[in-house]
Amino acid sequence: MLCADWKEITLTPRFPLGTSKGVINTRAVWYLIAWDDQRPEVKGIGEAALFPGHSKEFPADVRTKLLELCADTSNWQQRVHADLVAVPSVRFAVEQCLKDLAASGSKVLFPSEFTLGRMGIPINGLVWMGDKATMRERIQAQIEAGNRCVKMKIGALRTDDEMELLAEVRRSFSARELTLRVDANGAFTHANVMPVLERLAKLGVESIEQPLAPGLYESMTEVCANSPVPIALDEDLIGLNFTAAKADLLDNVKPQFIVIKPSLVGGWAAAQEWIDLALARGIGWWITSALESSIGLNAIAQWTATLGVNVPQGLGTGQVYADNIPSPLAVEQGRLRYLPETAWDLQRLEP
Repeated sequence: MLCADWKEITLTPRFPLGTSKGVINTRAVWYLIAWDDQRPEVKGIGEAALFPGHSKEFPADVRTKLLELCADTSNWQQRVHADLVAVPSVRFAVEQCLKDLAASGSKVLFPSEFTLGRMGIPINGLVWMGDKATMRERIQAQIEAGNRCVKMKIGALRTDDEMELLAEVRRSFSARELTLRVDANGAFTHANVMPVLERLAKLGVESIEQPLAPGLYESMTEVCANSPVPIALDEDLIGLNFTAAKADLLDNVKPQFIVIKPSLVGGWAAAQEWIDLALARGIGWWITSALESSIGLNAIAQWTATLGVNVPQGLGTGQVYADNIPSPLAVEQGRLRYLPETAWDLQRLEP
C-alpha cells in the first residue's frame, strides 16, 4: 500500500532577489513524500513550487491538495489528469514523487549522459535586480564564471541606467561572443515598450521575456509582430492548462519564443505539450526553473537533458539559496552539471 506525507519548508536567498514585480526575501516550497508500506525505507520525493505573483494557484490550494493526496493514495495517476490540472505545482510534485519512487528513491529520474556526469546543460547566467553598481558587479561575475549567455532582469531601474549596463557589456563582447537576454516580467506598457525594444535591438539583445503584463493579448500580438527584438512569452503561458487554450495563444499572439517553467505549467507532460505545439509552429523555446530547491531543479534538469537542447536554458538558479538541499547539481563554466560522486543530503526533509 502506498503511504504519503508532505512537508513545507522556507528557503532563504543569499541576497534579495529583485524583479520588476518586487523583491523576494524568502521562498516557501512543499514536498510530497511517498513510500510503500512494505519498503518504508525507500521514499519518492516531489516538490511543489508555486511562484507567488506568477502562479494562478495559492499556498492554501497547495496545502489542501497535499492533504487530500496523503489521505487517499489510491488514485494519484487518475488525479494527474483530473483535478490536479488546476494546481500545476502539485501535479508536478506527484509526477516527480512517483517517478522517484519507481527509481527506488535514487533521484536519478531520467538516466542519461547528464546523470552520469559526462555532459552538462548549457545555461544562462541570471542577473537579478539591484542598484546600478550592484548589477554591474553581478554581470561581471556571471561573465567571469564562464557564462556566454547572460540574462538581465529589467524594468525596475531607470531605462537609461539599464541600457548603459547592457551597452557596457557590448563594448567588451560582441553578440557573437556573448548572448544577451533580458526579462521584463511585464514591466512595460503598450505605450512605452517600443522605444525600449528599439534600444535593445541596437545592443544586439537576443530576446526579451514578457515585456507586457500577461493577459494583454491584443497588445502583445502587436508587439510580437512589430518588435525589432524577438519576444519570448513566459507568464502568459501560466494558467493555460488545456491544449486548445495553449494552441490559441500561440496561433494568435505568434511569439518568437516561449519560456517553459514545468513547475508553473503542470510538470513534464504539460511542458512537453508546449514544446510540441511550439515546434509545429516554428516557435523557439527553452526551459526555465521557477526558483525550486534542488529537488525540483533536479527533476527539471534531468528531463531537459533528454531533449537534446543546445541553446542556453534557465536552470542556474540553485545557487541563489543559502540553505538549499545539498545535491549533486553544480554550475561550471556556463553549464549545469550532475556530479554522481556527490551524495544527496535529505536530512532537512526527514520528519
